[in-house]
Amino acid sequence: MAFGFIVFVILFIFVVPGIFRWLWNITRPQVFHLPEIEYWQAFRIIVMAGILFGGWHYTANSTGGWGMHL
Repeated sequence: MAFGFIVFVILFIFVVPGIFRWLWNITRPQVFHLPEIEYWQAFRIIVMAGILFGGWHYTANSTGGWGMHL
């Protein structure tokens, strides 16, 4: 159980910036004439957004599972 959660967290950390970069690069340059970004730039933007907007907090819910509170 714990191993699966660790794998999920690691995949989440590396997949989300890739999706963010892809969305940025297909939208922002065309609409706002901004430059395309690299993977690690997307990663840093997500980290900064988490810091600025409170990040993610995981707490156990009443059913015994995990819930994500943004």
